[in-house]
Amino acid sequence: MTPTSTPDDTDDTDVADDSHDEGSTPARIETLLEELTLEEKLSLVRGAYDPAGNATGYVPPVERLDIPSLSLVDGPMGIRAVPSTAFPASISLAASWDTDLAAEFGETIAAEARAADQDALLAPGFNIVRVPQCGRAFEYYSEDPYLTSRLAVAAVEGIQAGGVMATAKHYLANNQEADRHHVSAEVSERALREIYLPAFEAAVRETEVSSVMASYNRINGTYATAHRWLLTEVLREEWGFEGFVVSDWWATNECAGPAEAGLDLDMPGMPLYEWQEHGSALFDAIDALPDAPWMPKRELAEVVTRPWQPPNPNPNVLKDSFFGEPLREAIDEGRLEESLLEEKIRRLLREMARFGLFDGDQPAGELDTPAHHDLARRIAERGTVLLRNENETLPLAGDERIALIGPHADEPKVGGGGSSEVDPTRATSPFDGLSDRLDAGGSITLAHGLPPVGDASMHDSLLPEIPTPWVEEPRIEEAMAAARDADVAVVVVRDLATEGDDRDLALPGAQDELIAAVSAVAERTVVVLNTAGAVEMPWFESVDAVLETWYPGQEDGHALASVLFGDADPSGRLPVTVGARAADYPASSEAQYPGIGGRAEYSEGVFVGYRHFDEAEIEPLFPFGHGLSYTEFAYRDLSVSLEETGDSSDGDEPTALATVEVTVENVGERPGREVVQVYLRDVESSVPRPPKELAAFEALSLEAGESRTLSLSLTERAFAFFDEDDGEWVVEDGAFEVLVGRSSRDVRERASLEY
Repeated sequence: MTPTSTPDDTDDTDVADDSHDEGSTPARIETLLEELTLEEKLSLVRGAYDPAGNATGYVPPVERLDIPSLSLVDGPMGIRAVPSTAFPASISLAASWDTDLAAEFGETIAAEARAADQDALLAPGFNIVRVPQCGRAFEYYSEDPYLTSRLAVAAVEGIQAGGVMATAKHYLANNQEADRHHVSAEVSERALREIYLPAFEAAVRETEVSSVMASYNRINGTYATAHRWLLTEVLREEWGFEGFVVSDWWATNECAGPAEAGLDLDMPGMPLYEWQEHGSALFDAIDALPDAPWMPKRELAEVVTRPWQPPNPNPNVLKDSFFGEPLREAIDEGRLEESLLEEKIRRLLREMARFGLFDGDQPAGELDTPAHHDLARRIAERGTVLLRNENETLPLAGDERIALIGPHADEPKVGGGGSSEVDPTRATSPFDGLSDRLDAGGSITLAHGLPPVGDASMHDSLLPEIPTPWVEEPRIEEAMAAARDADVAVVVVRDLATEGDDRDLALPGAQDELIAAVSAVAERTVVVLNTAGAVEMPWFESVDAVLETWYPGQEDGHALASVLFGDADPSGRLPVTVGARAADYPASSEAQYPGIGGRAEYSEGVFVGYRHFDEAEIEPLFPFGHGLSYTEFAYRDLSVSLEETGDSSDGDEPTALATVEVTVENVGERPGREVVQVYLRDVESSVPRPPKELAAFEALSLEAGESRTLSLSLTERAFAFFDEDDGEWVVEDGAFEVLVGRSSRDVRERASLEY
């Protein structure tokens, strides 16, 4: 049993520089800390109102000392502050398995943030898709920690190269929206280390990510905002994080615990009624009223705010910041040292200096440009997963009679609900995209078949919609008639996912019935899924083709047409496992999800996603990594070598790396993109380990007949498990098997090596 090293990547140059030379960043910050009053210090650790009305979070300036403001904006899929490019959902980007594309996305969204005069992006989201019901699954990357880590590093590098601070969120184990403000993730350290922490660790060690957002939930009984082990011992002392920790909005529950644990910035720093006051006619009217003792304006504002809250309400939205008056009192009374407050400000100012805010040295941005629209389309195309394609139903020729069916087939699916909602200046529906692409002789007929199922949003009115009885509702029979008269029926369906709520795995409304009815009469049926993640497919065997397009963003129709007609190869691969039913997934008991008595038991441990399906020998509907192509690929000449690469950083035993080489050939008649996936299996282990774990991958494009030999590295961590007793990563001597293929279940080549 060999313990692996933990490199000390901490660079204390800017933190521990005691020179205090005129003009150096540390000296400048120390001088500012000496000159700040307590009131000014308190203003720098909690949010305030943005005078421009754009920022999601805002730290006001200290004009007396020329400390600039800091603007933080929502942006997993686009800049929410202003009309901007609506990119596909994060899970769509993950389905590309393309780190270069993730880096390009990061740089592009940074340019949009700069154009909107924003300094920090509240993205990306690194949470593991532990349960498919998670309402924010579309905002995350994957069920796999390695895939998530590689995409996270690429996206953060791109964002920060663009001159914008990135925020790694939500730290930690925020894997469900059900009871998210209270639920405690009861999870072992091994599962934390192997599944839930790796992407955050990679972002800190490899990219020096600027900020980390503490989540709402509890971890083993302690709120994330007050979790000293996570915020200080792991994040700062072990990994060397030098940025600032920001709370999720209204996630802070007290003063002393978070202040001492390592929380630096409380957001939004004001109650909901103050946060939404500016620009609200209702609040303007309240403000104009006399502040009567029998009904103070503050209490009146609270009363009118309560009905706006969702069914899963945040308990802190009507409270003032705990980093305001409570923090001042704690310092005045000697319960907290003022130096603790200064350390928080030091971290914040250091990041502001690092990104040029003090000197106005920030890059110019671009917003909503044709190049950005093109990137949004490419992400949507590369993220599209062809799940099924019987008898080469796809691609279409372009001259068919198409029946386009679905309650929202003439509306683009831009995104999910919540903080990722984006207002695009343009968006293309499936109907418009297919109509624009049809060749001569082709035709398209639109039939809704069902009433709209709607869109989920945190901002929906709580009042029920009033039906309009004089409007005739569409009927399934009309869709069936259109399908009978067509060469192919394309049925576009969607789910409803939003922050604040988890989702059902069944399609909402009668969409399953619509698909079954259409497929019973159509010559060929293609189903297009606009979903946040995995859904149940009771009609699967009766349809000819299935495309998963996730939430494709503003280029929905254009990207769909490109894939349907073969202009782009459907090169996406599943970043999550699709099970046949809810009971097949690892967290299938009530105790595991959504939890009992405020506790969600992560008793599946490290057996999350495909690890569980493999261990339990459950056949998924579609395995992790699955995705068909319009061409065929052959694998050959696999070789594996184990190399000694020198001493580790702490002088312990040498660090071992394996190099995997494999040749991939496009043996079809069309160009295509392939994702080569390398899995590693520990043949005999002293602890339970998954039958296989993703260890490397690479996406590549090949012309028909072209072949390429890839060389992929397996890091030492890929061989290791976390030993809870000794508190370290361990690689055991013995045999490992290297599995190379097209998915976790489609292994084309295998080899053995001895560690």
